[in-house]
Amino acid sequence: MGKGTHGSAHGDRQGDTQGSTQAGHSRRTFLAGTAGAVGAGTVGAVALAPPAARAAAPGRRVAVLGGGVSGLSAAHELAERGYAVTVYEYYDVLGGKARSMDVPGTGTGGRRPLPGEHGFRFFPGFYRNLPDTMRRIPFPGNPGGVRGNLRNATEELFAREAGRPDLHFPLRRATTPPRLGDLTPTWIRDEVTAALDTATKLPAHEIAYFANRLLVHLTSCDARRESEWEATPWWDFIRAGDFSEEYRILLGIGQTRNLVATRAQEASTRTVGRVIVEALILWGLLGRGLDGPDADIDRVLNAPTSEAWIDPWREHLASLGVEFVHSSEVREVLYADGRVTGVRITDPGGADSRTVTADHYVQAMPVEHARRTWGPALRAADPQLARCDKLRTDWMTGIMFYTRRKVPLVHGHVNCLDSPWAVTAIGQAQFWDGRDFAADYGDGGVLDCVSAIVSEWDRPGILYGKPARACTREEIVEECWAQLKDGVNDAGRTLIEDADRVAWFMDPAVSGLGGPDPQNREPLFIHPTGTWHLRPTARTAVPNFFLAGDYVRTDVDLATMEGANESARRAVNALLDQDGSDARRCTVWELYRPPELEPLKRVDEARFRLGLSNTFDLG
Repeated sequence: MGKGTHGSAHGDRQGDTQGSTQAGHSRRTFLAGTAGAVGAGTVGAVALAPPAARAAAPGRRVAVLGGGVSGLSAAHELAERGYAVTVYEYYDVLGGKARSMDVPGTGTGGRRPLPGEHGFRFFPGFYRNLPDTMRRIPFPGNPGGVRGNLRNATEELFAREAGRPDLHFPLRRATTPPRLGDLTPTWIRDEVTAALDTATKLPAHEIAYFANRLLVHLTSCDARRESEWEATPWWDFIRAGDFSEEYRILLGIGQTRNLVATRAQEASTRTVGRVIVEALILWGLLGRGLDGPDADIDRVLNAPTSEAWIDPWREHLASLGVEFVHSSEVREVLYADGRVTGVRITDPGGADSRTVTADHYVQAMPVEHARRTWGPALRAADPQLARCDKLRTDWMTGIMFYTRRKVPLVHGHVNCLDSPWAVTAIGQAQFWDGRDFAADYGDGGVLDCVSAIVSEWDRPGILYGKPARACTREEIVEECWAQLKDGVNDAGRTLIEDADRVAWFMDPAVSGLGGPDPQNREPLFIHPTGTWHLRPTARTAVPNFFLAGDYVRTDVDLATMEGANESARRAVNALLDQDGSDARRCTVWELYRPPELEPLKRVDEARFRLGLSNTFDLG
């Protein structure tokens, strides 16, 4: 928690009716048996899947455009149901923003290069669709598959600057949860008030007001959420502008910009309230709606993402007959006579144009790339595609700092609340119980990796007085490190020092830094007010064309790996319906809804229809 331009050209080479490239493109094609790193992260021998696994029955060939989480999730579900799937991916590796990347030139003595990523991964306990997929990806020694590589983080550090007291927030149940049926508005208000009073120095009247606002959202009906609260910025909903700076930082900015790269002044109250405050924090602390009894609020992987998850996934999909065609940039989704007739693909540089065909197409690309491939005829066939032009993205990019000693930050994530660049971070090696960092990576002298993320690119920093977009790559690294130190080194403690740093890595998707036109090929889809009504559904008006990705309308309603996975399940179900398949439909888990609050939501629905405010809404 993630791009070149797409033009048009003529003279496409037709053919390739099996949904993959013709002979002569073998350097781009990794067939079904391409094996990846599993467990130890070494490349295995190529073993082609049995021909029967790749046999394409009439009408059952699917082209999946994009090899990120949504694309791999769709391929997984389709392959299990007997479809012949080819995945077309821009990069030479799979995983999209979730993939790991080697830091060039850093591995010596038989060790692997230092592991880099777009940004750290975390898997909140309310994720249920993605962990279900992870259970079905075999991993040596794990009865529960790749899901067994998840580890619970136990706390979060809300770090403050200038020696101000930090807030250590436990990520296990903060109180004895109420029994089913005992969750009442009074209980909720009292518990939230007590928790904030204990953990913060907010004035009592501000705590009481926020608790009341939370209660309003919890008891609001779906219609009010999708109408009134979707149109209301979180900043306005909690009246952040009327209260203290502490209130604004902790409950406004800290819940939006630092977590989902959306400004509180713009972020949809429906999204922030429902997903971050309710599902992630409140129900997570109460142990409700989680992915099993062993799941806590925050989970991370026990190794670099590709080693722990993506590479085993690739190998499993290959065993199911899925084919992968890398270095494939989708330029145009071709449309005629009411159907998608093919997809024009080139190398990332725009050369070697060809057209690939299939019976069905699942476009699983980020919105900023997908919408460039939709021509006028396709857009006219389904008006929801044109609405996607109004969807917005912003920058949220990671920087890895490699250190010569283990850095004792906290057993979980660090949220630097006062950081002008909204820096968050985590010390990773502490969770990698299956790895000896120094023995496995780098030159033997690196013991840890502090993975940080910059979410605010438009505010001046503390070192150079410039926003991140105006800085060079080196200036961004130094600025991020300074802001991280400013947050965690206080109260007489020095957790990280300049002498600790050995190397760093920043996602190469960000380019042109320090110049007049910096670019980011992997921005983050964000959720300003009104976004819900612009998001497309997985099913389109074109019978053989389906959408998957974190921008597609899902119940989780947030740019997450969970949303990407859920959208793929919805796309596959729509495809099965359209195909008249008798295959079992994908299970889709939705966010937890406390049964105790449903009667209050029904009351609110009646009030909403009458034009009245929520019962608990005091303004």
